[in-house]
Amino acid sequence: MSDGLLLTLGVLATSVAGLWAWRRWHYRSFWLCLGYPLTAVTVRFTWRKVALGCGLTKKRQRFWFTTVPGLISSTGLVRVKRRLQRVAVDTKPWMWLPMPTRHGWRVTVRLLEGQIPEDYAQVADRLAHSWRVHAVRVSSTRRGRVTLAATIRDPLVRISQVPVSTELLKVTVGRLETGSPWVIDFRTVPHWLNAGATQSGKSNLANALIIGLSPQPVALVGFDLKGGVEFTPYEPRLSALATSRAECVELLDDLVALMADRMAVCRAAGARNIWQLSSHRRPVPVVVLVDELAELYLMADKSEKDEIAKTSTALLRIAQLGRAFGIYLFCCGQRIGSDLGPGVTALRAQCSGRICHRVNDPETATMTLGDLDPAALVSARAIASETPGVAIVAGQDGQWYRARSFYVSEQAAEDATHTYAGLTPSWAEITAGTHCAEVTDADLAEFLTPDPVLPELRKG
Repeated sequence: MSDGLLLTLGVLATSVAGLWAWRRWHYRSFWLCLGYPLTAVTVRFTWRKVALGCGLTKKRQRFWFTTVPGLISSTGLVRVKRRLQRVAVDTKPWMWLPMPTRHGWRVTVRLLEGQIPEDYAQVADRLAHSWRVHAVRVSSTRRGRVTLAATIRDPLVRISQVPVSTELLKVTVGRLETGSPWVIDFRTVPHWLNAGATQSGKSNLANALIIGLSPQPVALVGFDLKGGVEFTPYEPRLSALATSRAECVELLDDLVALMADRMAVCRAAGARNIWQLSSHRRPVPVVVLVDELAELYLMADKSEKDEIAKTSTALLRIAQLGRAFGIYLFCCGQRIGSDLGPGVTALRAQCSGRICHRVNDPETATMTLGDLDPAALVSARAIASETPGVAIVAGQDGQWYRARSFYVSEQAAEDATHTYAGLTPSWAEITAGTHCAEVTDADLAEFLTPDPVLPELRKG
């Protein structure tokens, strides 16, 4: 073998190893300097074929000049002999230059006449296969335009640890598929519904919330009808914990009375919510963690009917008025279905934050996400059991995302509750003198906000 050939092979091997190391150890610069330019050129030059294959083109009449008469036909049936002919051609939508993102690229496409964003959302999977990317999301923020956001590889395969929360009632619990942090902000979205089967990541998300809220000046209240096995280890940081149906009824009565007392304080001060009160008069916020929501609505015999009705009414009233008076709900459950009664459906309507992990039955996914966006429901049903912590999240910005929560062990959450046990407000002090007031229908109408409970989600 000649020296020149050996030198060439050595250079090629070194180049390949260097590119591999570059991509492995600093993917962001590799993507911006080499991967993105090649991808942008490929996407632009293959767009006509991709659009045609996905059914996104339109037939339009165009004049066509040929030096061979009869080579083309204007109707497909009758051949003509003119050199300049008017023929029907497939016109692709106009595409702007793709722009790089953290995990892929995005590009804006101008819709053809008669097209709507749903036409592109229906073929998003075809677009992903055509461009050989992990996923393509479709969104539209302007009439006549759609944005195609391509993700080259799944950003939820590996995520970093939980950062420290710096704002009151705001906790970063994971990452969104866009690479942005997944933040649960109770000030913006006061009530959340979290559905998920066993080992889907539902309890892990609650652990992340407990770790994030433990250092904050808030009161944590737990409802655990598993006999207390879920929340009892975190009791040092819980101001109150109910582990039976009777205790739940009593604790809900306390919360309703607390809400009535805070309502009277706000009315006397001319404030619509506790955040308009001065700092020295503002009461401590209360975050209510409910585990196994279905257990509050299941009826073993008719003797529990009145108790369940009382529980359902109290929980719904807290969901309706709690935001204004610093009481926030985070309800978790494996099974959330309409068969549990109209109380669950009414409660769901008040929970504008939706989280759906992998579930065992389609009805739970439909109950959680079905009234938001059909595409979100399809994505929720596609969550694999090998990816615990992955969920479909609908939040305050009017869109839904795939997200994954950080892994938080039970031991880490338990250690956090013991570390910050000194910050636990006394439930007796919080509820002192609250049972002298009651919530009436007039109070309900006065403090209910006119804003819609659930924002309409944009497609994609």
